Amino acid sequence: MAAAAAGLLVTPGVAGPAYGAPTPGPSVSAAPSPDSDAYFPELTPAVAAKLDAAVQRVLREAQVPGVIVGLWAPGKGSYVRTFGVADKATGSPMETGFNIRIGSETKTFTVTALLELVDQGKLGLDDTIGKYISGVPNGDRITLRELAGMRSGLFNYSLDEDFNKALAAGPTRPFTPQQLLDYSFKHPVQFEPDADWQYSNTNLILLGLVVEKVGGKPIQEFIRQEVLEPAGLRQTVFPTDAHFPDPHPQGYTNDTTGKVVIATDWNPSWAWAAGAMISDLMDLRSWARTVATGTLLTPKTQAERLKTTSIDGIRGAGYGLGIFNVQGWIGHNGSLPGYETLTVYLPEAQATMVVLLNTDILHEGQEPSTLFGEAITRIVTPDHVYPGHKPTAPKPTTPKPTASPTG
Repeated sequence: MAAAAAGLLVTPGVAGPAYGAPTPGPSVSAAPSPDSDAYFPELTPAVAAKLDAAVQRVLREAQVPGVIVGLWAPGKGSYVRTFGVADKATGSPMETGFNIRIGSETKTFTVTALLELVDQGKLGLDDTIGKYISGVPNGDRITLRELAGMRSGLFNYSLDEDFNKALAAGPTRPFTPQQLLDYSFKHPVQFEPDADWQYSNTNLILLGLVVEKVGGKPIQEFIRQEVLEPAGLRQTVFPTDAHFPDPHPQGYTNDTTGKVVIATDWNPSWAWAAGAMISDLMDLRSWARTVATGTLLTPKTQAERLKTTSIDGIRGAGYGLGIFNVQGWIGHNGSLPGYETLTVYLPEAQATMVVLLNTDILHEGQEPSTLFGEAITRIVTPDHVYPGHKPTAPKPTTPKPTASPTG
């Protein structure tokens, strides 16, 4: 089931017809950047043609209904395209202005909120979670830093069998943060605090509760006021229910039988501070640079955020505090039933890549967003290829729900 979708899934354009020729989006104004193409090539028509072919190949081979791709680098131009369809029943094309469920990219917002509270002197990264939330296994020893860096050892609730059964039985039902923690805390800890690295959505549920308690307001309000508004993000929201702002594409996932079903309106409350948010191409373009360069944080706190722990099985990949660095690309990916996203920034070239698609169905065991990222970076940044293989990511123990409508 896509319950792990809020988990790490990395190795961790304007409308075009399905599998057909894309239509280019508008160019962006260029600003000064490195003179050489060593970091990033000029996005000429010839380069764009190579990108078109590479994206179309992944779209076709991975059977992705539709994808939106954006690439930008100062002085090099832009590449904005859509491919495929937003709705397989009507054949309506993908559009660059669509809203998309961003899954685990939510973690970058939740952790930014937490780090803002650090900068305000209201909490410390080395505070224990037990200082704020009671009943957490090893809560007197697990720090906020270890939660944000996936080094707590707490069991990932997304892998709990009862949770997956409940989600499969009712993908439109709401879950509370405490319910999610209860699924986790009935399991023994996986390792001692800071002894290992393991992706767990449980960590972000706890950090969301800390943001609420210390910030003094619901997390959706804190993030809106303290993160989204200062960052100038007007299309990004933290939903409190299954509402999905228009316009958006239909999202396609698998049910328990392997049948493709529509998951557009499934309730994302099960992912909450780990993966419930919604955004769009241009907001994510802006956010990529903001989160990677730390413009909302002090330099000291941003430096702490970017200290990474190696991710097993991925060369040149590490995970910091709610953010990863994969071959120099800094950011996060995300997945919820029906949708996947990838938003990353390459500081050497001041380059941004955003990939948004309307399925989370794996292709030969690979996340399609990762396959797109790999295909694109092999062309534009061959020295910084976003890998097409992934680490052992948390996957649910039971299949997806057979229910048709919402998730």
